[in-house]
Amino acid sequence: MAFFGKKPPMEFIVAGLGNPGREYELTRHNAGFLTLDILANRHGFKTDRLKYHALVCDAMIGAHRCLIMRPQTYMNLSGDAIAEAAAFYKIPPEKCVVIFDDVDIPLGDVRVKRNGSAGTHNGIKSVVSRLGSQNFPRVKIGVGGKRHPDEDLKDHVLAKLTKQEQDTLRKSMETACDAVERILDGRIDLAMQDCQIISKKKKEETV
Repeated sequence: MAFFGKKPPMEFIVAGLGNPGREYELTRHNAGFLTLDILANRHGFKTDRLKYHALVCDAMIGAHRCLIMRPQTYMNLSGDAIAEAAAFYKIPPEKCVVIFDDVDIPLGDVRVKRNGSAGTHNGIKSVVSRLGSQNFPRVKIGVGGKRHPDEDLKDHVLAKLTKQEQDTLRKSMETACDAVERILDGRIDLAMQDCQIISKKKKEETV
């Protein structure tokens, strides 16, 4: 929920990655933005203030004061927004939680990582570069790989989600929100374990 009254120190940044603009609203690359929509509904906040090159909200998630961010820089410069806010609030990388899409994970699966390389994701490359660290937690939303070998990856991630894909992703985004809450509570190992269990159950159900 949004915070009223005396505020504790800012503790975390929670950033969902995506591209601004109506044409990108329901695309795979906007999984981070879409997950923040669900998190906002859960905790009663709205990212509607423009600051640090992002739409932001100062909100409480459980006992944790968080700066919620939707970078408006377009995906490839996402790190500009996150790094500026982190510098202002003196928030270390390990307390910057980043939510984003991943084409190497099956549609509807969620993975949590404590740290690691940027891989092929341009938004994460930007975050790593601007923070000067790989040591930040990530919540990765599986959007599935290219549907056929000749498809351009950019076209794939910027394609509109079908109704069925939206329904599948909504369930995974609920799981992602659970993971964010656990990370904020210092239970990242449990978040990783829960996502693995859910993924395993889904595979067993499709066999």
